Amino acid sequence: MMSVRLLLVVAAQLFLAAGADAACPYGPTVRRIVSCKADVAMSQCRGAAEKLGCQVVRELELINAIVIDVMAERQKSADTELTALAEVKRVEADKRINWLKSTLGEFKLPDIQQVVGAYRSAAAPQPGTKEDDPEQPWGIQRVNAAGAWSRTQGDRVKVAIIDTGIDYTHPDLKANVAGGVNVVNPQTPKNYKDDNGHGTHVAGTIAAVKDGQGVVGIAPKARLYGVKVLDAEGGGDYSTIIAGIEWAAKNKMQVANMSLGAEEGSEALADAVKAAADAGLLIVAAAGNNGGAVGFPAAYPEVAAVSASDSADKITSFSSRGPQIEFIAPGADIKSTYMGGGYDNLDGTSMASPHVTGLAALAAGLGYRGQEIRKALGRAATKLPGLTASQQGKGMINAAKIK
Repeated sequence: MMSVRLLLVVAAQLFLAAGADAACPYGPTVRRIVSCKADVAMSQCRGAAEKLGCQVVRELELINAIVIDVMAERQKSADTELTALAEVKRVEADKRINWLKSTLGEFKLPDIQQVVGAYRSAAAPQPGTKEDDPEQPWGIQRVNAAGAWSRTQGDRVKVAIIDTGIDYTHPDLKANVAGGVNVVNPQTPKNYKDDNGHGTHVAGTIAAVKDGQGVVGIAPKARLYGVKVLDAEGGGDYSTIIAGIEWAAKNKMQVANMSLGAEEGSEALADAVKAAADAGLLIVAAAGNNGGAVGFPAAYPEVAAVSASDSADKITSFSSRGPQIEFIAPGADIKSTYMGGGYDNLDGTSMASPHVTGLAALAAGLGYRGQEIRKALGRAATKLPGLTASQQGKGMINAAKIK
């Protein structure tokens, strides 16, 4: 009779021999997003991949897709076999990148450690600013947030911050943080606390409380939800970003801020953005910091793309630009909340986007929904002199004109 140890060795050898020709055997892997046809149930989609030996690591119900790990050395053959399945519509790479600052240094979202001296508030105060209100940073004053507060402060509007998380213990934020999720690590879904600082800075511009201390956000009574899709360095997979969008749509968020971006999009990401828009979610996104073309997801037509201005109403040198730009907003030397209960001044279209998101929350507080919010903001915008349409879109929004 064979010993137990010998039986295990034989079984292992048989397993390896059987798996040698499988599409997705175990070993060093790459990640793929497998989109299934609309009439295929998620269980069928998952089952079809598992029959080939693939390991399903995530389901993306919003776009009827799954995320799988594929053996790196068999990537091409695996893609061919998966694409040939009757249930499958498309197979694409699930790339992992730094969504805040690319490794090539050509696409920066945001340039968080560099404060450009020329953008500090050297210009004359903008119309409607109140130099005697230190709680309002110059950007909050520039979009005239206070001009809407007698009618709306974004009361109970649900805003998702799809980012690095939120420091929900910050004194200027904790009263407005209503929940969130960590999709980076599904094992700890409730741990969405910021470990980078970027998401916390975004959160303050949108909805820091009005308490006479620190800073105030544009929609100081909005409800904030931290959707952690990026790690401490700003890295994340395309599928993780999609999972964050899915959570926001499923949980009935009204507005989502995405101060992140990539040089190239993906069909799965485009599907997610469209599905979220169809579900009534308005996504506002940073245009990018490469001084050139608008990045993704900002470049998708369902998304409100935002470029960055300085305190002199000029477009910043780093801001991306193009026909996809919908609005321009303050994005240089922006003071807001930061990790550990503090505050910091940062530059980037990452800082411009939450200005528009806060304004969108004000509009949602007046009863507008989905793409109607976009139209209301468009009616409240005025083009800045000396800037082209590709630099500013419809222009700078004045909160007092949101009606």
